[in-house]
Amino acid sequence: MVGGRSWRERTFNVTNVVIMIAIMIVTIYPFWFSVVNSLNTGDNLVRGPIFAWPREFTWASWATVMSDPGMLKAAWISGSRTVIVTVISILYTAMFTYAFSRSYLKGKKWYVAIGFTSMYFSGGLIPSFMLLNWLGLYDTYWVYIIPALFGGFWNVIIFNANFKAIPEALFESAKMDGANEYTMFFRIVIPLSKPVLAALSVFTAVGVWNDYGATLYFTQSADLQTLQYLILKLIQSSNAVEQMANVAGANNAAVEALYSKAQGAGIVTARTLQLAAMVISSIPMVIMYPFAQKFFIKGVLLGSIKE
Repeated sequence: MVGGRSWRERTFNVTNVVIMIAIMIVTIYPFWFSVVNSLNTGDNLVRGPIFAWPREFTWASWATVMSDPGMLKAAWISGSRTVIVTVISILYTAMFTYAFSRSYLKGKKWYVAIGFTSMYFSGGLIPSFMLLNWLGLYDTYWVYIIPALFGGFWNVIIFNANFKAIPEALFESAKMDGANEYTMFFRIVIPLSKPVLAALSVFTAVGVWNDYGATLYFTQSADLQTLQYLILKLIQSSNAVEQMANVAGANNAAVEALYSKAQGAGIVTARTLQLAAMVISSIPMVIMYPFAQKFFIKGVLLGSIKE
């Protein structure tokens, strides 16, 4: 019996390791493929894709993307939008959920009905466009901020499970000491909810950073383009090098000359620019994940198990 159980355990462990390695390769390799191909010269890449390491290494495509003023402006729009929306959205959603988690909140069933309805049905694109236009948000920076200030009812559900796991005795003791609702929220709830706050902050930041729909539907100005939308245009364009050179040339003749030289030598092509832009745009999220990884499992599962 002991031997049989040990054999099963070893089989399970080996199978688990093999499956995890396969999942890791499937997840990581597309990113690595884009990295090595973007670091290769364009004319050499025409000979065939690269799977392990650049055949002719060059930073030219990365330098081209990072030197383009349009890319830098789009990165600023995306970055500032991500930080503002993540911080305010998580705070507002947590405050709403704290009130929602209290047993003495009036009209709770009404809030539940509205919340679950919003998870499955939306107002639609045209009504949203008309509303934002009527509010004066269309083609302004605030169209990225104000509509995204509430994190959605799914985040409320996760926050609610966490808040309900906090012992009620803490709130009763705080009330006896004269604490009001804001004091209890900021001095009890927030410090005890750091894991779920970190996990939902990462999920929110990734969603906002990768979003290009708001730019596509609710803006027209080139000064309001986000990084993901600009990359989408770059991928769809067959003359990406010429477009970037023209934009750069209007601001810096030396940069335009560098682009033209790289293009003429076959170092930079539309394909390498596309790959370099995709990789560069994903780097902030890749860097952020390891620092918040320890909070993921605990933050999402906290409150899901009752003793």
